[in-house]
Amino acid sequence: MASPAAVFPHGVKGDHLMAVLRRSGWEAADLLRAYARGQQPPYGYPPGLTVEEGRDGPVSAADRAVHRHVLQALARNWPHAPWGILSEETTHPDHRDHPLDQEWVWLLDPLDGTRDFLEGTGHYAIHLALLHKGRPRFGLVMLPEREELWFGLEGRCWRENRQGIGRPAQLSGRRRCEDLILVASRNHRDERLEALIPRLGLAGSRSVGSVGCKVAAILRGEADVYVSLSGRSAPKHWDMAAPEAVLRAAGGCFRHGDGRPLAYGSGDLRQRGCLIASHGPCQEQLEARARTAMAAIDPGFVL
Repeated sequence: MASPAAVFPHGVKGDHLMAVLRRSGWEAADLLRAYARGQQPPYGYPPGLTVEEGRDGPVSAADRAVHRHVLQALARNWPHAPWGILSEETTHPDHRDHPLDQEWVWLLDPLDGTRDFLEGTGHYAIHLALLHKGRPRFGLVMLPEREELWFGLEGRCWRENRQGIGRPAQLSGRRRCEDLILVASRNHRDERLEALIPRLGLAGSRSVGSVGCKVAAILRGEADVYVSLSGRSAPKHWDMAAPEAVLRAAGGCFRHGDGRPLAYGSGDLRQRGCLIASHGPCQEQLEARARTAMAAIDPGFVL
């Protein structure tokens, strides 16, 4: 089991960083819950859930408030930090001026599942991941409506409530593909995904918004598999990094359909292809079934 000292940059005390992230995570959850309910947001942020249509979907005052709140906490505690920061709110996937070539980089998605947030489904999350040399070493996934704060350090994954009481991840005991439960996207589905799902031969599926909510369902043992096919809008690095970190820390897998690991390079911020997350035991079978199915559904598709 990795200790915080082994995961975080030299000179950054793990206990201090974890305490800051806990506090910031719950404060950010309070911000989103207030905006979702039409209440006055805490910590001096402006009232009113203004929404603008960005190039990749809606952007709200709630996104911006969480972005600012989390980054201010990091800057206040580590003004000369040995890391870069990449946030959805300040970066467009087509831009090339970003810090991913640095040794340590934070990836922040202040509101994953914005459409679900605006529609009131409760399926939204906050993602924060720390990359080291291009790989997620630490992940935080906050689910405000469930009041769950998930942490993933290398080799250890657990959730905490507001009282700081922790419980380890509990992946399901299902070991056959035919018994597995899929969590699929609510808003990012196309004809190819609709054709792929039945060909995986699973027991059933549930529609859930936000990648963080999907992976949390796997961590609780309520589901086993999540599949993403990049369609008109491929997921971005900040969508996947924290969910991957917590799932892998629990012993699960998150890879491309051809077995390649997810890459977080600076050339393209989009996570294109067929991405499969699972609780682990059937990962290779799932990848093989996906390869066979996609060869028939879309022969030119790059997994």
